[in-house]
Amino acid sequence: MARAPDGPVPVVVMGLGFIGQEIARAALSSPEVELIGAVDPQPSLVGRPLGDVLGLAGPRFKVADALERAVGRRKGVVVLHATSSRLSQVMDQLLDALKLGLPVASTCEELAFPHLKYPELAAKLERAAEKAGVAIVGTGVNPGFVLDRLVATAGQVCGPVRKVLASRVVDARTRREALQRKVGAGLTEEEFFDLVDREELGHVGLVESAALAAVGLGLDCDDFEEEVAPVFAEEEITGGAFVVKKGRVAGMFQSVVGLEEGQERVRLELTIAVGADNPRDRIEIDADPRLVLEIPGGVAGDRATANALVNAAPRLTAAEAGLLTVLELPSGR
Repeated sequence: MARAPDGPVPVVVMGLGFIGQEIARAALSSPEVELIGAVDPQPSLVGRPLGDVLGLAGPRFKVADALERAVGRRKGVVVLHATSSRLSQVMDQLLDALKLGLPVASTCEELAFPHLKYPELAAKLERAAEKAGVAIVGTGVNPGFVLDRLVATAGQVCGPVRKVLASRVVDARTRREALQRKVGAGLTEEEFFDLVDREELGHVGLVESAALAAVGLGLDCDDFEEEVAPVFAEEEITGGAFVVKKGRVAGMFQSVVGLEEGQERVRLELTIAVGADNPRDRIEIDADPRLVLEIPGGVAGDRATANALVNAAPRLTAAEAGLLTVLELPSGR
């Protein structure tokens, strides 16, 4: 990877939902990037000054309805993309950015390691990025850091890894209402599994994190198994966006196991629930030496995701063209 450029890198935020707005705020506070534009096709946002959307005194440039209008004639612009978790839903957006010759850092969880589920889409993005001479990467806090990149980094001081267990516990009361709804808080057990079956509930990207962790630790997992189960409220829970009654779903427990010839080598566990006890991020690597890392309270998801994209932007301008994973970004800033 070449040296990152001197001076701030111009960036455009694509998607102004909750996370997109967090990214815009992070970009405004970073000395490494210059926020020059924002894109969102919603009629309620197009044409409004971005500062008004963010509730800030500035910036005064207006939200555009198309990426090329937001970029204008500026050169060296990086797109900070935050519109959807599903790769199939954002392919056209990503390809449009690459056709304009723009590097992309995206929050799309399935883009973190698309080779696993979508090899054909991954190959298409690889070709488009190489043709444009730019890099594209999916990043964030999870996938993108806690359960994959941090795991792989910790493994650099270990001998051959026998197994890794990485877990993340999040008290959903500290997060936005949309996330509380996304993990099923307040639902009945039947409603919970109905939404799971329709792929409308649960965390997207845990399998991608497991695959990244395996690659980063030098493990050759040939199969991944994923499970999602409800976490029930043992008593009435208050303090979130709404009250969760006793016996109702408080959140979810999700796990992925990476297998190598039937032997468990990677296990990732994610609990996101209203009132979850002892929030933390924890990594245990069974190797010589054995390594245990714990972050009390855990990494703050929304702000960390926003910072991950902003911090990736200057690195992407110096990266080799193609579809990257976070394991290929420099570990330092």
